[in-house]
Amino acid sequence: MNSNRQIPIGRAGFIRIAMTRRALSICALVLLLLLPGHAGYGRDRLTGDVQSVKMVGFTVADIDREADFFVKVLQFERVSEFRAVGDEYDKLQGVFNINMRVVHLKLGEQIVELTQYVSPPAGRSIPVPSYSNDAWFQHMAIVVADMDAAYKVLQDNNVRQISAYPITIPPSNAGAAGIKAIKFHDPEGHALELIYFPPGKGDARWQRPSNKLFLGVDHTAMTVASTEKSVAFYRDVLGFDVGGVTLNTGTTQEVLDGLFNDTCLVSAMMPASAPPHVELLEYKTPPGGRPLPADSKSNDLWHWQTTVVTKDIAPLAERLRKAGVQFITPDVVTIPQRAQDQLGFRKAVMVRDPSGHAIRLIEE
Repeated sequence: MNSNRQIPIGRAGFIRIAMTRRALSICALVLLLLLPGHAGYGRDRLTGDVQSVKMVGFTVADIDREADFFVKVLQFERVSEFRAVGDEYDKLQGVFNINMRVVHLKLGEQIVELTQYVSPPAGRSIPVPSYSNDAWFQHMAIVVADMDAAYKVLQDNNVRQISAYPITIPPSNAGAAGIKAIKFHDPEGHALELIYFPPGKGDARWQRPSNKLFLGVDHTAMTVASTEKSVAFYRDVLGFDVGGVTLNTGTTQEVLDGLFNDTCLVSAMMPASAPPHVELLEYKTPPGGRPLPADSKSNDLWHWQTTVVTKDIAPLAERLRKAGVQFITPDVVTIPQRAQDQLGFRKAVMVRDPSGHAIRLIEE
C-alpha cells in the first residue's frame, strides 16, 4: 500500500505517511503507547514520582555572551548569578575540581540555567555540522505571541537558522493547524526553537492576554534511540504521562529540522505540572545520526541537563538503580545550606536516560 495520507494523531503534531509495512508498524507502536492497558499506562502514582520540570539548562563557554543573547534577543530576564565550588558539585556533575559560574534566566514562569566551567575549562565544542538526528541533539521550545514579529527579531540580530523559514502546520491537520515553528542556534550552536500556538492550541497559559512577544518555555525535546525504551524510563520509572504521539514527515518537517528525507516519531512526556514538558524525538529517517560520545562529561558544550522535581528523592533514586539506570552522580548529594537558595534545591542526583541525556532529579 502506498497511498499518501494525512492523519492527525496526538496533541499537536502532524503526520503524513505512506502506508507501507514499516509505517504500519510505527502506527502500531503509537497505538500501543497510547492505549489503556499497556504496561505502565495510567499506573498509580508512586512515592518519588516526578512532579514538574523545574528548569532546562546547558553548558556554555562564554556565559556573558550567552546570557546577553537570551536577554537582548529573546527577552529573558537575568534573575541570578552565583558560583558553585566544592566536593558536592564534583559529585553532582561527575566532573572533578569544579568551579562553575551559574546564571538563571527567566521567561514567563520558566527558568533556563546556563553553566560555565571556570575549572576545569569548558570541554569539547558542539560538532559542526550538527543535525537533529545526532544522538546528542536537544533543543528548547520558546513560545511567542506573534511568529512574524519574533522571526523579524531573529533576522535583525543575524541569528543562525536551522530552518530556512518559519513553517506552519496546514489546515489538513485540524488538531495542529496553524501552529508555527522555526529552529535556530544560539551563539555557541545550542539548538533552540520558536513556537506559536493559535487560539485553542497548546497549553492554556499560552493563550492568556499578554503584552510580551516572547512568553515562556513550552518544552525541551531530545533525540532518542528507542521510543519504547525512553517511554519506559520517563513514564514507568519517573512517573511522566504520555501526552501524545505523532509521526512527523514531509516537506514541512524537513524545513523545520533542516534535514532531508525527515521522518520523526515524537512522543510528548507530561509531568504532573506542566509546562515545560519533555519531547522524545526518534528519527526513523534519514539514517546515519551520530552516537553520543561514551565519554561525554557535563563540561562538554553539548551537555544539557533537564531538572525535574520530586518530593522524595531517596525512593526514586532506589527505583532508578533497580531499573539499571546510569548514574552520573554516585549517590544523592545534599547541597550546602548556603547554596540551597541560589540553586533552588537541597538534594539532587543526576542520571542518564536510555539515550544518554542528563536528567537532574532534585528535592526542593
